[in-house]
Amino acid sequence: MAAPEPSAARAGKVRAPAGRFSTLTPAQVRGVKAVVWLLALLPFARLMYLGATSQFGANPLEFVTRSTGTWTLVMLCITLAITPLRRLTGWNWLLRLRRMLGLFTFFYAAQHFLLWLAVDRGFDLAYMIKDIGKRPFITVGFAAFVLMIPLAATSANVMVRWLGGKRWQALHRAIYGIAVLAILHYWWHKAGKNDFGEVSIYAAVVFVLLAMRVRWRGRRA
Repeated sequence: MAAPEPSAARAGKVRAPAGRFSTLTPAQVRGVKAVVWLLALLPFARLMYLGATSQFGANPLEFVTRSTGTWTLVMLCITLAITPLRRLTGWNWLLRLRRMLGLFTFFYAAQHFLLWLAVDRGFDLAYMIKDIGKRPFITVGFAAFVLMIPLAATSANVMVRWLGGKRWQALHRAIYGIAVLAILHYWWHKAGKNDFGEVSIYAAVVFVLLAMRVRWRGRRA
């Protein structure tokens, strides 16, 4: 799962400052990917440690659900930030990280969803459908996760070749809608507690990242 990158012909020349890290060797890129992979896995490892040492607190389900939801949003924001960072810095190798970060977004989202489905709702399909229809924050959260599935399923290079570049890019633009739905999911969830401090930060980050894309697209028009 990754935000699509416009072709050089359509995007035009990208002016970015040349710097020390503008060019990395394949070995260096692999090293960076390994470090990012380990860092992205740390939240999951932390949850495993806290679970093994009985440190989830008085409400384990709420703790783990909140944690996986937060890291889904964090990974989503980082994935969306790759293209702006690449354009601003000229570090084209950043694009090599985007697919992995997108899959980590799906990884944490899947955990978040399965906790609700298996633990919170006990695989009760009727209860699940009722929950989706009754509570708006569940509705948009479920929609965001469903939209993630085809993006994760088509992340491999073979799927890009099978779909064709244009159709693959069109499909993966769904990440922008997913980001909006994720913010709405979090916002409506916090509305019940009238606590918008943290979600406002994520909303601002997503707004800026999407606004940058709209601005660049407008320049190409």
